[in-house]
Parts: sequence; C-alpha cells; structure tokens
Amino acid sequence: MKKISDQFEQMGLNKTLKKNLLNSYQEAMTNKDFKALVEKLNMDSDLLMKYTSLLEESSIDYGNCQKCKNILECKNKITGYAYLPIVVDTMLEFGYQPCRYERKRQKETKHLSNVYLFDIPQELRNAKMSDIYSDDENRYPIIKWLNNFIKKYNKNLNQKGLYLHGSFGSGKTYLISALFNELAHDDIKSAIVYWPEYLRDLKSSFQTDFSEKFEYVKKTSLLLIDDIGAEVVTEWGRDEILGSILQHRMQQHLPTFFTSNFDLKTLEKHLSTTRDGVSNVKARRIIERINQLTEEQEIISKNLRK
Repeated sequence: MKKISDQFEQMGLNKTLKKNLLNSYQEAMTNKDFKALVEKLNMDSDLLMKYTSLLEESSIDYGNCQKCKNILECKNKITGYAYLPIVVDTMLEFGYQPCRYERKRQKETKHLSNVYLFDIPQELRNAKMSDIYSDDENRYPIIKWLNNFIKKYNKNLNQKGLYLHGSFGSGKTYLISALFNELAHDDIKSAIVYWPEYLRDLKSSFQTDFSEKFEYVKKTSLLLIDDIGAEVVTEWGRDEILGSILQHRMQQHLPTFFTSNFDLKTLEKHLSTTRDGVSNVKARRIIERINQLTEEQEIISKNLRK
C-alpha cells in the first residue's frame, strides 16, 4: 500500500503546498514587524514558513511591544504579555511571555508575596516606609521605633513587637504594614489579619482549612493582629484562639504587633466580658502575654481617612 505522502507527490499536491507556504511566507516578510521577529529567531526559512500564520499573529504583539513606552499603553490582548515563539529543539513553541515592563513590575513586587493579608485593604499591600506621612510630629516616635526595629531585626529576630493604639484613622495599620513590606524584601514572612473578621472566618472553616489558617498566623515570623478590641468577645475566640496564638509566639519569641483603638487597660476590660459572664482572670492572662510580646505606644493624629 502506498503512503499518502507518495500519493500526494504523484498528484502534484506536495509541490503545490510548498509553493503556497512559500508565497504566504514571502508575502508576510513584507511586514517589517514580521521580518524583524523571524530574523531575531535566526532559523532556516524552510522551517519558519511552516509557522507563517502563527508568526503573523506573534508579529502583531511583537510590533506593539517595540513601540510601547509603558505598560499603561499596552495594546496587546493580555496587558503586559506578548504572544511570542521560542525555539525548542529546532522547533517553535508559542505562548504568552511577560514584556519588559511586566517583568520589571514582577521583580519590584515579588517581595509582597511574603506578606499574607487577611481582610485587609489592598492599598496596604503597597505601603512603604518612604511614603509614611511625617508632617505630624506626633508620629515621630513611632517612625523612629519602626526604623530601629528594621535596623536591628536581622541581628535579633526575637525583638519585641509593638502594641500601637490611638485615634481612629491615624494610620496605625499603614505604619505596621510599611514595616512588614520593608522586611519582605529580605524574604521575611509575615501576616496581617483583621482580627474581628479572622475570628468569624476561622469559626466557619472547621470542616475546611481551619488548621492551615490558624497555624500560619500562629507561626509566621511577623504578625500584626489588626484592630483588636473591635471583635465580639467569646470564650473560644479569647482563650482558644487568641490565647493559643500569643502563648506560642511568646514561647518562640516571635515578634507580634497589635493595632487598636483601646489602650491596654481598656482592652483588658473589653476582653473580660463575654455572653457567658465576666472573667477578669482570663482577660488579665491575655494582657500579660501582650505585655510580654510588645512595647506599648500611643499615636494621636488627624484622621487620614477623610
């Protein structure tokens, strides 16, 4: 039985196909972006012409990238990416590759993957020490404390954290987020959790990922418990969750941070009362652990959220 290719050869189809491929390739070569792309590949034209239609599609993205001045001007189907060929064992494979601007963005933001956010506004992901509002002299002691922590951290991983309380909207969470983001450049893992929502979510995740969420927060190198005192106090949340987290971190000397609208005296009163009654002893135990883990500082500043 004759091979199909032999039959095509006898019918003259093989030569016709090659001629059509060559014509399409030569026509495509009149496009300057197509020509620049294939010349960059530095491959034999007999192979390249088999990929003419795919190369034409790639040349559109390639041409757009050559003229692009920033990622905001991207004209490709997927912003920041171009559909381009790569040479694999003398063959071409096509796929989406990040452009130079996207690669730069990824490099500049890679460190942010070290910071775990739970129900925290996304703008805090980009908080920077260099952007901290410093026109208010009331913020100077806090900024100085944060800078000292950064300078000392790599030499002493077991520093005390900060219990930062003060007026609403004074930027407490932003300040600690900027600290964590700065240390993330050194591949330091951290977590920022909005405490009231974290407790609600944890309670509803018993049948799913409870252990993963709980253990990560308990053991991460740096932890910020944000807005403690805003939660509805339950014995479970106070004793089983908060108490366990603080006990582990105290034993392991892991820096722990808090933000709150309450000073520690007011927080103790808040933690002492649940629907099941009043327990001053259990509340005092939590406060003692916080005192072991942190230094207390107050910030009174204008409302930056207005």
